[in-house]
Amino acid sequence: MIVGIFSGLLGNLSEVSVEELTRQYGTYLMPNEVISTGFKLVRDSFIITDERIILIDHQGVTGKKTKVSTIDLDAIYEVSMESGGTGFDDSELIIHYITSPYYKANNITTAAYRFEFKKKFNIQSLYVALQSAATQNRKRING
Repeated sequence: MIVGIFSGLLGNLSEVSVEELTRQYGTYLMPNEVISTGFKLVRDSFIITDERIILIDHQGVTGKKTKVSTIDLDAIYEVSMESGGTGFDDSELIIHYITSPYYKANNITTAAYRFEFKKKFNIQSLYVALQSAATQNRKRING
């Protein structure tokens, strides 16, 4: 399963326990969906389940306004990264994914989601894990 490729990420971001993620965000889970792991970047959360990536973005000064987005793991087809340079440059990871309900349609629609990480986070293992999923997905979709 794709979730297994994320198991090596635990040392790079601030891990949040599955229990804490379930307590805070369990209402966003689909029936029978299981949280595999989750991370916190400042006040936002990045949750990986057996089905998707759930992005929790607390907005505004107080963080009470919340945006919840989903990227299906089987929709990811490309991943790119840019490591932080000198100065104030942060690292970036961009996930490209299919938003059309039919992945093999002639006119698919796509989107991209950009993650920005502070320089201290090593995003290379996250990139490799997501790129592995993207490669499997391209083979499945085009096969």
